[in-house]
Amino acid sequence: MSEENGRRFYMLSFDHRGSFEKELLRLAGKPNAAERARIGALKALIYAGFEQAVAAGAPKEACGLLVDEEFGAAIARSARAAGYALAMPVEQTGQQEFKFEYGDAFSAHIEAFDPTYAKVLVRYNPDGDEQLNARQAARLARLSRWLREHDRELLLELLVPATQAQLADVGGDREAYDRELRPALVVRTLAALQDAGIEPRIWKVEGLDERADCELVVAQARRDGRGEVDCVVLGRGANPTKVAGWLEQAAPVPGYIGFAIGRTIWEDALRKHLAGQLDADATSEQIARTYRGMIDVYAAAAASTPTT
Repeated sequence: MSEENGRRFYMLSFDHRGSFEKELLRLAGKPNAAERARIGALKALIYAGFEQAVAAGAPKEACGLLVDEEFGAAIARSARAAGYALAMPVEQTGQQEFKFEYGDAFSAHIEAFDPTYAKVLVRYNPDGDEQLNARQAARLARLSRWLREHDRELLLELLVPATQAQLADVGGDREAYDRELRPALVVRTLAALQDAGIEPRIWKVEGLDERADCELVVAQARRDGRGEVDCVVLGRGANPTKVAGWLEQAAPVPGYIGFAIGRTIWEDALRKHLAGQLDADATSEQIARTYRGMIDVYAAAAASTPTT
């Protein structure tokens, strides 16, 4: 089903693992049992906020979660039982090169949790290291092929980091890279991955500042009969104002159906909770409000401009 038939997809992403360990809790090494339980409790606060948002009127049929097995297994099972769309990651956390979290056993973990989508994060620049790109493409193609053979769907989160040469071309200005170079690189990356046999159901794409660039991304995502493929906006941990601008550019474009946003929605609330400024209930309430606010931004932008 495509957006033209009313599809919407508002995913709250909290499959983060390394960032909980290193950035939120500032752990020096791998978490011990007590620290693992603490991370699980923080993720439970996010899930509570998600459920509050749905109870307050967020459209359940459009709402989904992206949560990991390591710290969120119980949440994943609860979400699946409740009928929410569920995505779960298959990649190792915090790595520059995509590798399977569970090696050759990745399929057993997918089957055990039965998520709506298997999600993978990949950092890929078509002008980057050719051998790195080839290794990642081969692993992605293996995953994509297995999912197709087992009637399962892929959610591919794509980051296109600048090469040193590209960054030099814009005087080291990362915002200029995002604005001037990254849009065309995203389109080229989609083409390269498609040519390598990688077929996501949904592309999770970094925000773009111009609607015309969103249209070019969708055109590539849906090329050669891929009319059922959709795109969503990822938040990249940016501030809410920046993310709202990205949503407003993408929402009116047929083929964009929503977002998959994480830290922008929950990081501030969790930091305040860890600092003792918010209790558990207030933390979940803030997350619920922010999540619903992003949904409202997207829905308003999608309704404000006719799609043709």
